[in-house]
Amino acid sequence: MDTTARLSITHNSRDLGGLPISGGGSVAPGVLYRSDALSTLTEEGVAAFAELGIGTIVDLRTDAERARAADHLPADGSVLIVPLPVQGGAMDELVQSLLPTAGSDTALSDEQIAAIAEQIPTLEDLYRAILGSSAVQFAEVARTVITASDTDRPGVVFHCTAGKDRTGLAAALLLCVAGVPREAIVADYVQTGTNLAGGLAEALIALVTSLGVPLTPRLRTLATESPASAIEAALDWVAAEHGDAAGYLRSGGLTEAEVARLAEVLRAG
Repeated sequence: MDTTARLSITHNSRDLGGLPISGGGSVAPGVLYRSDALSTLTEEGVAAFAELGIGTIVDLRTDAERARAADHLPADGSVLIVPLPVQGGAMDELVQSLLPTAGSDTALSDEQIAAIAEQIPTLEDLYRAILGSSAVQFAEVARTVITASDTDRPGVVFHCTAGKDRTGLAAALLLCVAGVPREAIVADYVQTGTNLAGGLAEALIALVTSLGVPLTPRLRTLATESPASAIEAALDWVAAEHGDAAGYLRSGGLTEAEVARLAEVLRAG
């Protein structure tokens, strides 16, 4: 269910409740919310946390991203924020790391620009790298969902900046544990590209190109698009390396009992 009108102003927020589960049933509503950053929420958007039963926010952004645009939260402390920085998904930081002289005002040469363009990863490679280094963080996302389920506001919002890459991977892992079929997981991921089209996509592109790197097709895809091939590659990597999403989360520290409890929490009825 789209929640952008409720969580105003967001561009890519939705309740994952209602997605089908293999063998029957669906994901429980009001438990998993994915979103882009919450730094531009209006007072109406902040008030919607209580209305939607959201009591926890998991922020997957880096420390620098949070410092630049902190989430707008209720002043009464009714929403717990859990910072879980996942490295590799901040597009401007990624491009900055490829620059030959960080912080320099000198214009890049054609040769330098070409070299940077060659180093920009594909989304598929980026996702495999993020998964390979972030099992502990993603396991903690799952644990946070379990903990929140025992409160009077069990809804958990997890987000990064665009709600695409780090958020997309977290959503895919959690939905796999819930038993959502792969095609539905892929469809949810692809929806993000549609949601980002327009203002937010252009803002993300401007953030990256302000560093002096021209917009290439690969960079545009990396910053604003969500092709099915990217999340398919991520799911294939999880299956090849860990058997399934539960195995991946166990590699990050989730116990068998926690995996079973997570599946229970995420399933309606």
